[in-house]
Amino acid sequence: MADIFREIDEEVRRDKAAAIWSKYGNVFVALAVLAVLAVAGWQYWLHRENQASQAVGARLEAALKSSRDGNGAEAETILKELTEGAPAGYRQIARFRLAAETAKRDAAAGVTAFDALANDGGLDQLYRDLARLRAGMLRVDLAPYAEVKTALEPLVTPQGVWRHSAREMLGIAALKANLFEDAGRWFDAIVTDPQAPQVLRQRTDLYLALVRGGPVETKN
Repeated sequence: MADIFREIDEEVRRDKAAAIWSKYGNVFVALAVLAVLAVAGWQYWLHRENQASQAVGARLEAALKSSRDGNGAEAETILKELTEGAPAGYRQIARFRLAAETAKRDAAAGVTAFDALANDGGLDQLYRDLARLRAGMLRVDLAPYAEVKTALEPLVTPQGVWRHSAREMLGIAALKANLFEDAGRWFDAIVTDPQAPQVLRQRTDLYLALVRGGPVETKN
């Protein structure tokens, strides 16, 4: 008797399954096709993205090679293209490299380019500060000490990532202006910072020797 009921139950389930398939079979097939197409589309998109990334990387490497070979004009042309059409990460790298390349031929134009990066609210603060540092480094040879100080002093906070380099540039700018007290203060800040790199400490010892020597008097 139990076998009869089991067979009847199986027949009912088969009939229900057949009815459901008859009613919704096309929907199931369509969903399966969409799932396959979605996976295929995703794989194709990844493939195209990888190809595009490789192409942009090759263009960036070509720009760097042109720069190393002394062909700054060609490097700038490629980098300008990348700043306009490359993906975000590559575009940011290209903008920094273009600013550096510009500074090689025209330091003042390089300052302007790095200032533009420093003032770009779309960039992470870390990179904006890096651009501010690069602009300040160029200003050391172009601008009065007061201007260099205004540009770089915001970077010398106790936890500032770029504080060591900023202090060094401020000290050098003060030395160039014969402001030995200011120079000594910036260099002392380096040697008393336990996180200052050792190689920078060694350079700072030389700077401090110049500070202790004071201005060089010339005889007529």
